[in-house]
Amino acid sequence: MGNFGETIGKKERNKKKAKKRQDKREKMEERKAKNSKGKTLEEMMAYLDENGNLSATPPDLRNRKRVRAEDMQISTPKAVEGNPADLIRTGVVTFFNESKGFGFIKDMQSQESVFMHVNQLSERIKENEKVTFEVENGPRGLNALNVKKVI
Repeated sequence: MGNFGETIGKKERNKKKAKKRQDKREKMEERKAKNSKGKTLEEMMAYLDENGNLSATPPDLRNRKRVRAEDMQISTPKAVEGNPADLIRTGVVTFFNESKGFGFIKDMQSQESVFMHVNQLSERIKENEKVTFEVENGPRGLNALNVKKVI
């Protein structure tokens, strides 16, 4: 005798489809109930208080601060030209490899290690000698320029 009705697998699939349809209908009805299209502009408005927090009530206009347009800075401030003598630093050569042509100077002011290349030397130097130099930012950190031995 043949099985003319639905198999168990088909019944399960049909139950899952019906459940999905029901869930989809419920979600759609829920979205319609929570729809914000019927709200007025005042109901949708949010305000920012003096501390930067959102609130539903408008801020008190008596507490507002007056700002003049002349006091606002729109761009970055201009760099102040410094004295060229301030740019020259002193330090001690902590490491120098003549064969490879580089070394490091310990800055006396900031105690930082500054990279120096043999191309920036004006005279031969050795380790533990005092030098004067200028500093620039390089791709890997601070670089020493115009390195001169202190006599």
